[in-house]
Amino acid sequence: MKFISWNVNGLRACIGKGFLEVFDALHPDFFCLQETKVQPGQIELDLPGYTQFWCCAEKKGYSGTAVFAKEAPLSASYGLGVPELDTEGRLITLEYPDFFLVNCYTPNAQRELARIDHRLKWDAAFREYLQDLDGKKPVVACGDLNVAHQPIDLKNPAANRGNAGFSDEERESFTRLLDAGFTDTFRHLNPDLAGAYTWWSYMFKARQNNAGWRIDYFLVSRRTAGGIASAPIYSEVLGSDHCPVGLEWSPV
Repeated sequence: MKFISWNVNGLRACIGKGFLEVFDALHPDFFCLQETKVQPGQIELDLPGYTQFWCCAEKKGYSGTAVFAKEAPLSASYGLGVPELDTEGRLITLEYPDFFLVNCYTPNAQRELARIDHRLKWDAAFREYLQDLDGKKPVVACGDLNVAHQPIDLKNPAANRGNAGFSDEERESFTRLLDAGFTDTFRHLNPDLAGAYTWWSYMFKARQNNAGWRIDYFLVSRRTAGGIASAPIYSEVLGSDHCPVGLEWSPV
């Protein structure tokens, strides 16, 4: 199965920058989006052969996730089931006979870690949620998880130590998530590959200079890591400050 995940940083803007052409070229079984920034009824996409699932934030023009799936799921659910965490449209879960697909847009801790408490509360609930699903059948979890896990995952680790996305608290939280039984698919296949990033600031010619961060992931249940065939980063794809990431995987 082929999966794609992309933080589009505003889907309507991304459509004007070639989103549909990218969608057609990649043509996966599952296409997961984060930061759609749309409300119900604000956009209609003609995607023949795909069922669409949308989770929108209560706040207009903010956050939001979507999944486009070739195969209809057994069920679809939205959010973590924690009311105070479920107002921003950050999570979609599709259940299939052999696995769960979870599309996540993790909250940003923000400048000076102003939202770190909310972020860590999300991380704890997300970890517990994935563990519960994993107890039933394998899990594929993807999205903008808003953390560069190790120094190899960003261009300038020393200068960014303690900043949102590379704070000790967020990195330790991500380690706990992996330790709970999940595998970072890209790093599993590329343990020592540096310079592989998925997000670049719009400032300081960051993308031109590849001064980026790897904060977009596909995770799978560790017991199925043998089913990982590839985990590409499509850094050549423009249209957002993030690029798409992919996974070819089968449950084992």
